[in-house]
Amino acid sequence: MYAGTLCFDLLLGDVRSLKEKRSVVRPIVAELHRKFGVSVAETGEQDLYRRAEIGIAVVSGDLAHLKDVLDRCERWMIARPEVELLSARQRIHGDDD
Repeated sequence: MYAGTLCFDLLLGDVRSLKEKRSVVRPIVAELHRKFGVSVAETGEQDLYRRAEIGIAVVSGDLAHLKDVLDRCERWMIARPEVELLSARQRIHGDDD
């Protein structure tokens, strides 16, 4: 069994309040969950207007499948026009960890 995590550090566009931030982040979280079947949540920077941290977790018995899902999530996030991806950190944990 393998567990993979992916953490995005995002810079949001023209956002001036936490309410506007939610209107940008919530659809991203929902679409990642719907499209890729991953567990996803806003995991940090909740008190800053223009920054967001989104965390993704995936569990799979097949390492290649896990890497494919994480890579597709990252490519999808890069293509989002309303956010700038500052960094993406991937970690994979296996039975040996």
